[in-house]
Amino acid sequence: MWQIVFFTLSCDLVLAAAYNNFRKSMDSIGKKQYQVQHGSCSYTFLLPEMDNCRSPSSPYVSNAVQRDAPLEYDDSVQRLQLLENIMENNTQWLMKFLEKKVLAMEDNHIVQLQSMKEEKDQLQVLVSRQNSIIEELEKKLVTATVNNSVLQRQQHHLMETVNNLVTMMSTSNPARSPIVAREEQISFRDCAEVFKSGQTTNGIYTLTFPNSTEETKAFCDMEAGGGGWTIIQRREDGSVDFQRTWKEYKVGFGNPSGEYWLGNEFVSQLTNQQRYVLKILFKDWEGNEAYSLYEHFYLSSEELNYRIHLKGLTGTAGKISSISQPGNDFSTKDADNDKCICKCSQMLTGGWWFDACGPSNLNGMYYPQRQNTNKFNGIKWYYWKGSGYSLKATTMMIRPADF
Repeated sequence: MWQIVFFTLSCDLVLAAAYNNFRKSMDSIGKKQYQVQHGSCSYTFLLPEMDNCRSPSSPYVSNAVQRDAPLEYDDSVQRLQLLENIMENNTQWLMKFLEKKVLAMEDNHIVQLQSMKEEKDQLQVLVSRQNSIIEELEKKLVTATVNNSVLQRQQHHLMETVNNLVTMMSTSNPARSPIVAREEQISFRDCAEVFKSGQTTNGIYTLTFPNSTEETKAFCDMEAGGGGWTIIQRREDGSVDFQRTWKEYKVGFGNPSGEYWLGNEFVSQLTNQQRYVLKILFKDWEGNEAYSLYEHFYLSSEELNYRIHLKGLTGTAGKISSISQPGNDFSTKDADNDKCICKCSQMLTGGWWFDACGPSNLNGMYYPQRQNTNKFNGIKWYYWKGSGYSLKATTMMIRPADF
């Protein structure tokens, strides 16, 4: 206990002496006194005024005990300012980078658009050239068709001249012309009557219209399928032009010994007297032959446009009839009676029962070998050779069903 009292008195004496000395030295310069209590001891300090010892620009606090340590607040401000500077720099760099990228993309798009424009211009030039070529080909096709028709007419006239010369030679000297078709002066209603009369030789015979004295000449086939066949159409060499008018198809045209059309009016009157069968013979350019046989055939009158009626198909030229049924009206280049707005007779050439430019036309344009494929206007029978094959020869013949 006495030791504690002694230590306390000693501390007070020492501090008092120090205080008196320190006060004497600081009074002259105007210092301020501060007292700190620590346990049983009391400490007194004299500190200079803040106006005399701190610079206005000093970054430190006014507390003299902590003036050697920088403020955490000021350090945070500096760091925040540094981060803002870094972010601003990065933002500026990113903006410049993006700007360069956008400019590069724009330049690339401009190049692509220019390239596409050049390709478009090239395609337009190419299309224009192709259109010009197509127009030129169409003109050439029209010219070729016209030339072909003219050539067929010339061939027809030439064949008629040759036939007339042969007929004249046969008349003057029959022994030198055994190949001329035989003409008989006796008249019959059809070739079946000619055959039954005992005349069984192929040739040209004079037939009489039913219930009339009007006559026409026809070729009679007395050999095929038992004979007695009246030939109403024949194509074999392209010597006759079948692009004819309604009137010509009505009365008939051509040469019965070669290519010809017997006439719609005669066939109509004949087939309405009794039941007739129709047989059609076909030959292609590869040496093949076929036929179609209809058990019942007749034509309506001219008032009904010679409408065709067929029943009971058999034969080797297709199981389906290439002449559309029920019956279709007959059409020619000057009488459009088909079911198509395109005028089939003018487009496909020839007179026929076209329906809507259907699967057959045995009176179309005659094309020679190696030129007979892919011809939409040739001599066609769809269900035997397809729509683009033009046949070599055809023969249409009729005979009474009870022959």
